[in-house]
Amino acid sequence: MTTRTTTIDSQVHAYERDSPERPWHGHLTGPEGVTGDDMVAAMDAVGVDGALLVSPYSMYRYDASYALEVYAKHPGRFGLIRPFDPESDTIEDDMAEWTGTQGVVGARIMLSYGSYEADHLGLNRILAAGAQAGIPINIMSSGHLPLVRELARQNPDTQIVIDHVGLAQPFEPPAPPEPFADLDNVLSLAELDNVAIKISGACTLSHEPFPYPDIWEPLQRIFEAYSLERCLWGTDWTRAVNLLTYEQGVEAFRVTDQLSDSERATLMGGALSKVYGWSPDTDS
Repeated sequence: MTTRTTTIDSQVHAYERDSPERPWHGHLTGPEGVTGDDMVAAMDAVGVDGALLVSPYSMYRYDASYALEVYAKHPGRFGLIRPFDPESDTIEDDMAEWTGTQGVVGARIMLSYGSYEADHLGLNRILAAGAQAGIPINIMSSGHLPLVRELARQNPDTQIVIDHVGLAQPFEPPAPPEPFADLDNVLSLAELDNVAIKISGACTLSHEPFPYPDIWEPLQRIFEAYSLERCLWGTDWTRAVNLLTYEQGVEAFRVTDQLSDSERATLMGGALSKVYGWSPDTDS
């Protein structure tokens, strides 16, 4: 008898509608509201056991209060990640408070929203604080991979996780003409043992319809460079809503013949559990 493996999505978002009580700072492509209940329902419909719930920077900046509310309602389904401000004077205190909060599994740096150098004090303080706390630091880094390489070298004790295959991903179809143009920089980071990579939102890089067969040649190069133990499948739902459904983002990795059953189990949950030290508890 085949034993069902645990499926974990490495990146989803949940948020309320814009309101005076919790106003948006910006806009994230997607529905006007995707509550924690909505996200759990979408996961249940396709057999996803748990997910890393990333507080959306576009809307809430560094305020993770809604993610904490979602966790309180669905504690077994989500591990929590929030962005940190590299310009903050209280990074170490903020990290200690965050990592002392139930459900927290990581923190995030948004390199794509600033102009930084490798000696930036705040960036290195976040990375050092992550190492001290024993949590991965996720980096939104498309267009900045050489900088990530330097930061990873400077902080060898910090587990770094590259968001979204390290590549710019579209919010609307079609995919860019050369969606994997920066693949060499993605592959070069695999040389650093403290770097893992989210294979999140990868289907949005396809020029073909479901099940997106043209993404597999570059993805296989990533799997070979990093090993599947450092590759974490995910959907980046609901950012991808204008390109595919949640079911398609999940099923594309289940129906492909490019992965064996054991490889699929590692990519779609096993590696994440090891990198983050977290697994969902669907009974809670």
